[in-house]
Amino acid sequence: METIKEENKYRFLFRNLFRGLLILGVFILAFILFKKFDGADYFEWLEPVYSNPFLVYLIYSISEIFFGIFPPEVFMAWGLKQGDGSSYVLIITILMLISYAAGWINFLVGLAFRQLSTIRWLIRKYLKKYVIYLHRFGGFLIIVAAVTPIPYAAVCLIVGTVNYSKRKFFLYTLFRLARFIVYAYIVWKANEI
Repeated sequence: METIKEENKYRFLFRNLFRGLLILGVFILAFILFKKFDGADYFEWLEPVYSNPFLVYLIYSISEIFFGIFPPEVFMAWGLKQGDGSSYVLIITILMLISYAAGWINFLVGLAFRQLSTIRWLIRKYLKKYVIYLHRFGGFLIIVAAVTPIPYAAVCLIVGTVNYSKRKFFLYTLFRLARFIVYAYIVWKANEI
């Protein structure tokens, strides 16, 4: 197995948190600039999609199950255009629950299919470094993936393949909800600028 530089788990967390905040900062800056230069109709070009909440939630669900194709912040920005503050809170709650459920789906897929050679090959081929991190940091990797840009769904899949404790997984993945609350608040405040 390839070696990854020996690293303290808190340094690993803070390095990835910094990376996540940097990505969020770039997203917020782009969001603000796009909004300022495109005026009040900054989502008009997405009207056929964003006017259909079921379609938006479906796209988001597929994205979250398949390793976060689209960042959740894009959907948080969509939520801003759906009504007042209480609507936004409801939308964020739905997005949080979808993301949390997607993590569980991946965990259960990993658990159910861990013996399949195809799953083991895919993990060895594409997710090897996260397997190394899991061996090094244990459940702490779940927390880091829940709050940083590390692919949360991929980590949940890997954790399932090693038959990780469901109780611990449940507790550690609750950090995913905290990430959504913090990021949603930042997106809300950026919209006021």
